[in-house]
Amino acid sequence: MKSVLPRRLVIRRYAPLRPWVLLAASGVLLLLAAWLMFQFGRKTAGFDALRAASERAELQAQIDELERQQKELRVQLAEGEQAKLEQVRERSELGRSIGELQAQLARAQQDLQFYRGIASPQAAKDRSVIVQQFKVAPRDPAKRRFYLRFTLAREVRGDANVSGNLGVTIDGVKAGAAASVELAAISESKLRQIPFNFRYLANFEYPITLPAGFEPRRVTLEIRPARAGVSPYRRTFVWNVSGG
Repeated sequence: MKSVLPRRLVIRRYAPLRPWVLLAASGVLLLLAAWLMFQFGRKTAGFDALRAASERAELQAQIDELERQQKELRVQLAEGEQAKLEQVRERSELGRSIGELQAQLARAQQDLQFYRGIASPQAAKDRSVIVQQFKVAPRDPAKRRFYLRFTLAREVRGDANVSGNLGVTIDGVKAGAAASVELAAISESKLRQIPFNFRYLANFEYPITLPAGFEPRRVTLEIRPARAGVSPYRRTFVWNVSGG
């Protein structure tokens, strides 16, 4: 009877992660070698990493400063636009108030002249024509073109027509100094005065063009009746463009 000898028992270690660990380590070494080669190449070409970092920091500081200035400019622009809107609103309200005051003044003057005519017929006779309404209307403001619109009326009714001429003077400012322009300088027809001839009332729309750099402030109408013995007289209005 043969005896059966036991086989040798071989114990082997099993490490399934070892190939992956070696592969990862090899990849890290390759990346490190590539980075070292890259840095060596930059240094060979004269690249200074510290100086580049310093320049980058300076450029970033400049960018931050420009962004801050841009923000401040935007705030100032917004404030300027708001102030401009407020000025336009104030001018509009002021112009409306001036127009209302002019209308009230015109009505008061008409009432005063009416009662003067009743109280003193001779005074009414001496002032036979009055400016009943007046306003400045836009025609082409960009080219400094406007209309002078006004109404002349008889203070005392009569059967015959009343005639004469009307002078126009505009006072204002030019180059920081007081200045005045006459009708001949602003009229397209170059007339020195506007003739009138009517029975009860007459409406006028007269086109004018203001000189460059001249800023109008007041308009004076001088009525010069043709009838002998009647002296000219003036009415002054604040320059206020309104209507169309």
